[in-house]
Amino acid sequence: MKKSALQRVRAEYQPKLPKELQGDVKVKFGEATNSVADQEAIKQLFPHTYGMPVVQFEHNDEPERVEEPFNVGIILSGGQAPGGHNVVSGIFDGLKKLNKENRLYGFLMGPSGFINHQYMELTAGYIAEYRNTGGFDIIGSGRTKLENPEQFEAGLKILKELNIKALVIIGGDDSNTNAAVLAEYYKNINAGVQVIGVPKTIDGDLKNDWIEASFGFDTACKVYSEVIGNIQRDCNSAKKYYHFIKLMGRSASHIALECALETQPNYCLISEEVLAKRMTLDNIVSSICYMISERAKLGWNFGTILIPEGLIEFIPSMKVLISELNEVLVNYASELESLSESEKLQAIQKHLSPANAELYSSLPDRIALQLSLDRDSHGNVQVSLIETESLLSEMIGKRLAEMARDGEYVGKFAAQHHFFGYEGRCADPTNFDADYTYALGYNAAMLINSGLTGYMSSVRNLTDKPENWICGGIPITMMMNMERRNGEMKPVIQKALVNLNGRPYLKYASMRETLALNTLYQYPGPIQYFGPAEVCDRPSMTLLLEHGKEI
Repeated sequence: MKKSALQRVRAEYQPKLPKELQGDVKVKFGEATNSVADQEAIKQLFPHTYGMPVVQFEHNDEPERVEEPFNVGIILSGGQAPGGHNVVSGIFDGLKKLNKENRLYGFLMGPSGFINHQYMELTAGYIAEYRNTGGFDIIGSGRTKLENPEQFEAGLKILKELNIKALVIIGGDDSNTNAAVLAEYYKNINAGVQVIGVPKTIDGDLKNDWIEASFGFDTACKVYSEVIGNIQRDCNSAKKYYHFIKLMGRSASHIALECALETQPNYCLISEEVLAKRMTLDNIVSSICYMISERAKLGWNFGTILIPEGLIEFIPSMKVLISELNEVLVNYASELESLSESEKLQAIQKHLSPANAELYSSLPDRIALQLSLDRDSHGNVQVSLIETESLLSEMIGKRLAEMARDGEYVGKFAAQHHFFGYEGRCADPTNFDADYTYALGYNAAMLINSGLTGYMSSVRNLTDKPENWICGGIPITMMMNMERRNGEMKPVIQKALVNLNGRPYLKYASMRETLALNTLYQYPGPIQYFGPAEVCDRPSMTLLLEHGKEI
């Protein structure tokens, strides 16, 4: 199949490798670790992999000879993120550097391929077609959870058949939680199989001092910021619409915040702030209406508003409503199943407490129905299907009409709606993500060669040049706490939310009032792969600010 001009040239890009990984390496062990919370509970659940030390790689002047070749399996798990193919490329190159006879196998369509023994060997020629490209189409991905011994044993059977000594799981917090459980299980039964995790999620909520960024965040935010910039140029040209733009980020607002720093919209909601201030839906509507009415006084009836995907679950009153809805939908499932939409709304409202019934009835019918859809496999509301952007614009339109009748608003209000999600998940990675993911993969191969299990690949010092990045690994149990999932307390990797005392948020907060009442849009433009380093290799503004750098 013929490739585009960019595909052909981009295939030749050689990711930059940290100098620590450019030759033979040895492991430097740090101090024993503890989980981020619930130490006793996590320790009891992971007796064989809890408390392991952080490790860092150093140059080895006296390399040991690799005795025997070994095989490795990989799983791409969960949603796609730019750079996944370079993780695979990095693992492959790292294995071949150790021993040309080492082999790499990919399990097809995520964890289900591991359980059902669907796989392929990844050869040099096959991998060459995917270097520096977006997507997970090299072997496909899936969302099957690895959580019970039957699955572990089914997977172990194919690992033994293929003589695989290590499994690399490339995924987000849930996928890497599964990796920790799998590592513990295999170590407990002395299966002789190592498990290594790689931090992936465009949402940016899988990070800490040792995992400074999850891969794909940089690329996705730059894709979204380009399109937001384009919309803002159009917005400032036509001067007649308010654009309500919903962005990926169910559990945290890192994407919305990064895009706000990149594009300087008139308004950006931060879910964590909404929760901390215990804002109601009415508070949010009032705040945006105030901005719109003030801009109207200046003759500006246009603007851009960024909305995190998971906002609705951070509004305390909505969270209480959703919690009760979860119970109603389970307890009255048979009653609700055969009803029409209008009958279903009335029946649900009848079963809610008075306060929640009042809030539920105040919502537009289609939003109320969207809140009442079937839950996902984790028991969560499918927030990506809830048109929060439409909910807000509809409520704002009604409020502005009331203000106009009372002489408090003199402008014209018209809304456009956008949701940017899939557009950013499979983009060709930025130079930063291409380098970072390749290093994460190569580093994972070194963790395997060092005999480690239950570790996550860690590459740090990311605001410096790639050759100065620090490589190693951290125990996955170190990132874990206990959370209630589907009515049970379970060990999971703690999500990193936007820090309201952190420099990225404080930087945006310092600009917020000025951005609301002025038109100071920035236009980042498309991702650049060739040209000056300050344009092509710059990491996210979030990462720069978190490391004390100016933007």
